[in-house]
Amino acid sequence: MAAPAKRGKNEPEPRPIIVKKIIVEGHGGHHGGAWKVAYADFVTAMMAFFLLLWILGATTEKQRKGIADYFAPTMVQMKQKSAGSNGVFGGDSIVSKDHYAHKSAQTGSRSLTIPKDASGGVKEGEAQRVKDRIRFGFLKRELMKRIQSDKSLQRFAQNIRMTETREGLRIDLVDKADFSMFAIGTDRLLPDAFRLMGQVAQVISAVPNGVIVRGHTDSLPYAAGRSVNNWTLSSARAEATRRALAEQGVAGTRFSRIEGVADREPFVPTDRYDPRNRRMSVTLEWSDTKQGDAAGGDPQTAGVADSIK
Repeated sequence: MAAPAKRGKNEPEPRPIIVKKIIVEGHGGHHGGAWKVAYADFVTAMMAFFLLLWILGATTEKQRKGIADYFAPTMVQMKQKSAGSNGVFGGDSIVSKDHYAHKSAQTGSRSLTIPKDASGGVKEGEAQRVKDRIRFGFLKRELMKRIQSDKSLQRFAQNIRMTETREGLRIDLVDKADFSMFAIGTDRLLPDAFRLMGQVAQVISAVPNGVIVRGHTDSLPYAAGRSVNNWTLSSARAEATRRALAEQGVAGTRFSRIEGVADREPFVPTDRYDPRNRRMSVTLEWSDTKQGDAAGGDPQTAGVADSIK
């Protein structure tokens, strides 16, 4: 090895060489994996959200109800009539009724609110309405069939109107210019009207629904000084109708209301003097409003009752 060259007299002394070693450490969470987990959760949630939107847009209401019923809570009840502390839900089912003692005095509230008797299916009242509608549909067909088969009553088929209302099935027996159920200004049923009322009685006596009878008049006024008016006349005719129905097979306990409303509920609102405003309404109530007596043992209506029930 050659010897180092000698430094000249005027040359400065050489500087030492310093090597600095730098160790690069991690940059914390920015280059870690925590953000990936959060991003994956976000993407999963968005995928589920768009999947839900697609299901809502691609299915019918009936299919959506079926999906909701599938995921409805069906937990087995642990203790129905207690508020004990043991069990999955503290001694009670998530779909059961509240049975807490002195619950009216409690001030707290549950964090999860579920309707009483929620089962994901059709409610009991709604199911009964469906049964009533089926029953009413049969009654309509049966009544018109009976009237059409009776030659003496065929011409009165157009005087019968049947409508579903908030009270139930309303059967209107409507007057016309050439037909009146009562003698003018009285509550005396005419023979044809009495026979027509008999067909109605035979049909409705086969079902247990409560019955409302309501009398209507037109707006024609009475002469001054008379004690009779449209209010008293409509009430008297409603009672005469109830009596005729009772005489021809409808049990007395079935009647829930007998009313006379004069001209306050016109059939033809645009003309209060129209003869069609003179009518009798026989309404079969919804079963959840009033449960009437069962049909009697009349042999003429026994077959009808068996078909409707």
